[in-house]
Amino acid sequence: MTKVNVYSMDGTVKEKIDLPKIFDTPYRPDIIKKSFEVIRSNQRQPYGSDPLAGTRHAVASVGKGRGMSRVPRLTQGQAAALAPCVVGGRRAHPPKVERNWKEKMNKKENKLARNSALAATADTEVVKKRGHRFDDKITLPIIVDDDFEKIKKTKEVIEVLEKIGIYSDVLRSANGKHVRAGKGKMRGRRYRTPKSLLIVSTKETIEKSSDNLSGVDIAKPHQLNIEHLAPGGIAGRLTIFTKSALTQLGGAK
Repeated sequence: MTKVNVYSMDGTVKEKIDLPKIFDTPYRPDIIKKSFEVIRSNQRQPYGSDPLAGTRHAVASVGKGRGMSRVPRLTQGQAAALAPCVVGGRRAHPPKVERNWKEKMNKKENKLARNSALAATADTEVVKKRGHRFDDKITLPIIVDDDFEKIKKTKEVIEVLEKIGIYSDVLRSANGKHVRAGKGKMRGRRYRTPKSLLIVSTKETIEKSSDNLSGVDIAKPHQLNIEHLAPGGIAGRLTIFTKSALTQLGGAK
């Protein structure tokens, strides 16, 4: 088993513990990516055009013998309408609301993806490749004392993160906020913010004190999924576990 440090509130190593066996799962980026895409496909909102779009016209065909195409034309004028092959006509095969976007994944395969993404949080090379910034001296995943769950103020959380050597990743996220490319700018999602730390805790106190930090997500051990551990389907997120949360995770099947 791999031994990792448990850090106290002043950033010093309090003790060393063994990681649960779940962190020995082989790294499978293909399964992780597949699981992420399945989750996202099941979140898609159905969309489609109006079934009557492009058909609300009084039209008639002029018939044969006039030396012109027999497409439907407006009764008030000569402009073609209704047919998919003409300018201003309806669409031939528009998107429909009843289309089923959902995908399925085997339970064992989905479990392997989650466990593999968890194991990737302990791989320094994978975490660095994802772009996270942290002190090279610390062990991954980052395990902190349970006193971390009792912090009620954001400035105290920042102090602990600085002492451990991982606050630079929160700054990377804050400085990386940028205007989205595309029409999402006009649809209430103008900015994109890079993901930074994932905090896994058993209590809600730390959720309130850490929620305002850029790119930080907070989850309980039983809530962990691919979206937490591998945003965008890319594993290796810089993750903080409290000691009690790690104990609960070790007992999970």
